[in-house]
Formats: sequence, C-alpha cells, structure tokens
Amino acid sequence: MRWNVLSAVLAGLLLRFLFVLKFPVTDAGDSPFYIELAWNWLKHHVYGLVVNAHLVPVDMRVPGYPAFLAAIFALAGRSERAVLFAQAALDMLTCFAIALIGAFVASRWAPQRARSRVILAALWLAALCPFTANYTAAVLAETLAIFLTAVALLVLLRTEIGADCALAPATRWHPRVSPWFLAGLIVGIATLVRPETPLLLFAAGLVLLCKWWRPANWPRLLRAVALMALGLLLPLLPWAARNAGTLHKLQFLAPRYGELPGELAPRGFDAWEHTWLWRFRDAFLVDWKLDSETIDLADIPASAFDSPQQRARVKELLAAYNKTLALTPAEDRAFAEIARRRTAQHPLRTWIKVPLLRSLALWFAPRVELLPYTGQLFPISSEWENDREDFCVTLALVAINALYLALAAIGALRAWQNKRLRPAIAFLLTFIAVRTAFFAWFVETPEPRYMLECFPAVIALGALGFAPALSSPQPARDGSSAGKFEETVPSRGLPARP
Repeated sequence: MRWNVLSAVLAGLLLRFLFVLKFPVTDAGDSPFYIELAWNWLKHHVYGLVVNAHLVPVDMRVPGYPAFLAAIFALAGRSERAVLFAQAALDMLTCFAIALIGAFVASRWAPQRARSRVILAALWLAALCPFTANYTAAVLAETLAIFLTAVALLVLLRTEIGADCALAPATRWHPRVSPWFLAGLIVGIATLVRPETPLLLFAAGLVLLCKWWRPANWPRLLRAVALMALGLLLPLLPWAARNAGTLHKLQFLAPRYGELPGELAPRGFDAWEHTWLWRFRDAFLVDWKLDSETIDLADIPASAFDSPQQRARVKELLAAYNKTLALTPAEDRAFAEIARRRTAQHPLRTWIKVPLLRSLALWFAPRVELLPYTGQLFPISSEWENDREDFCVTLALVAINALYLALAAIGALRAWQNKRLRPAIAFLLTFIAVRTAFFAWFVETPEPRYMLECFPAVIALGALGFAPALSSPQPARDGSSAGKFEETVPSRGLPARP
C-alpha cells in the first residue's frame, strides 16, 4: 500500500505541475484583484486597491485568499509561480483529506482490507481529478476553499451527523475541543476565502434537524447549532470590525455584487439575467462585460425576450450603455422592470426552468474555462472538422466529469444499503444539493468552478463503490456495537458463524 500511495502522490503532483507550467492563469478574472490586494496589504499595510491614483481600502473581496497570497509573497517575493506551486502542494493535502473521508465512512462498513481499497480509490481519484488540479494553476481562491471544505467535511462526519449513534456508539469522536465548534471555526476561516461556505453548516443543520426532530432532542440540536454558529462567527469578527472602523459599515462577508465604494450594484440588470441566463457562454458574453466592454445584442439568445417590443427596449438600453460602458441607475431600473414583467408572465420559467438548466450547466459543463479550448461539441461534424484537438479535449473532459459523477452515484447507492452509512451519505448528498440549489437559484452566472467545493464529497462517494459488497454488521447481544465485521463469504471453507 505504501508504494501505491507514493505512486498516487507522484502522479497527482505531475498532473498539477503540468497545469502550472503549461496553463498558468495569473491575469484573468479575479486574479489581478487578489494579487493587488495581497501586495498592497503586505507592502503598504492597507487592504485596498488603487482607484484614481489613490490607494483606497475596500471590502469587495473577503481577505482569506489575499492573506494566503501575502504569506507566500512574504517568503518568495511577488511570484505568481510560487503561488501556483504552493497550491499544487496544498491540493495534494486535499487529496489525503478526501482519502480520510472515505476511510472514515468505510470504517463503519468494511474490514481493514476493504477499507484500504476505499482509501486508495479516494486518493487516486482525487490525485487524478483534472478539474481540481486545473485550478491549482490559477491565482484564484478555489484550491484553498476546496482544502478547507474537505477538512470541515471530515470533522462534521466525525460527529453525530456521520453516524447512527444507536448502532455505533463506540465510534464517536471525543476531541478536547467540541467538534461542533471546531467545524464552525474551520467553516468560518473558509468563509473568509469563499463567502458562500456557510452553506456547509446549513446542510449540517438540515441533517441534524431531520435526525433530532423529536422535542426530547431539541436541547442537543440547539447546542450543536449554537456551537457551530459561535465557531463560524469568531473568524469573521476581525473582518467585520475592520470594515466598521475603516469603511464605516457593518460587513461580515463581502458586497453581493463585489462593487467598489460608490459603484452601482446592478441589481436590475442581474434580475433580468436571472430570467434567462443559464449557459456559461452567456455569462462570458454578457454578464462579465458589464461596465468594462460593449455588449452586443446579437450575443443575447432569443429566450431573453418575450416580444419584439421587449427586444427593442433592451436594444435601446444597450445602445445607451455602450456609449459610456457604465450602467446608469435609470438603465438598471429599466432592466429591473423588464425582469419584473417577464417573471410575472412566466414565473415557472424564472424560478423552475432556468434554475434547473443552470444546475445542469454547473455539473455537466466540460470545465475548460481556464484552458485554451472552446468547450464546444455541437454540431459534431463542424467542430470535428474545424479543430479536432479542441473537440477531443472537450469530449474527454466531458467523459471524465460524467465518470466522476457516475462513480459517486454508484458509491452512494451501494453505501445506502448499509444502515451504518446512511447518516454520512445523507449529509454528503445534502451538502451537494444545498450548494447546487444556492448557485442555481440565487446566482445568475453558472460558473462550473462553483461546484468544485463539492468534489471532496463527490470523490469520497465514488471511492465507496470500490469496496466489496458486505453485509451490515449486527449489534452485539448486549446492545452495544460488536465493533467487528464479517464477510458474507466464509474464509478457508469453514462455515460462517450462526
């Protein structure tokens, strides 16, 4: 097993170094913001950006990832490549955290030999996952957020969330610090990296509510929720205090639209996009161009308009915007009115159809947003003739993504057959569902990277499918867990125990 683990580590590092050396991303998307925030914080002791030739304190991004960058810059200078290699190493630690998740879940199911298979499967699946590996080559918060999410999942699974206490009381975890508080603390730190991370605690709360719904268990439920909330709040307090003292406003996370002080938050424009935008392509051609580039009406699909008059109104608004490249409050209110009318006429489209399509886009995209490929497969004959390398890479990534999701589904279905595993499986699936629903229903831009924080759960579930089919262990006669597992097939030809 030692050589197998070493081989997985080497293969994972090689894959990540390949992305770092061949496809580095240091000047696209949010990368320049993160780098400038970290450098100004390190050199000028101001968490801010240069606006109109002045260094201005901002709160447009939570400070966790800039702090990570500043720490690396303090050691290696302003070297983006040093950041990428550090992220590659951190992502390998994430692989081990995922393996530990699989090991913990499998420990309630399988003997040592089978647990080893789950651990190795989880390690190899995590090490060779091209989607998480790809983001180590970008100066973006995903790698750090995935690591912290995996650690938080591991801690939460070692509470009552991940075990049926009636079946396995002997396997509870008793650390010096309450695991509820520790989980909240880790999620609080992760919230300073990605502000939507508390969704993990929301998923844990839903599972606990289902588990402890009887009034007799309400004190335990309130205690667990209170400890998680306290742990979550503590890392956020310094950030909130800084915003209150420096920017004179109470802000525990970051502005919903990531705007600079004095900038317009495009609530109306986003509300209009919410009624039709579900493809990542449309986010790239429309949403990301707002306040920086012209927006071409031809790039907007027909589903964004309910009538010729509505299309003409949008054309008029975009023409006015394109002259200044700055959305005015009047234009934003006009888009809000269009969104209101579209939703009033077709509420199911806005609140059901489009979010469901957005969910499919989040999970089944080829995930080539950081790679020099289009991600286009259709029409097949045309794409094949125009650029065969692009087509083959896209098709391969679609197939790999589908494989990971299929393995997760198979592992979840097999594990659900064992009563010991149902609480843990329910929690992992609830987390995936909650995060998907949040980004599908409440975020207009379906960026595939938003689902990467779910991959520790996806990979751990997939690894469970590699364990042999085993019977559910039975409690001992005295009511406690026997703590031993027996294979359904007798060994050495001896009859099985009665």
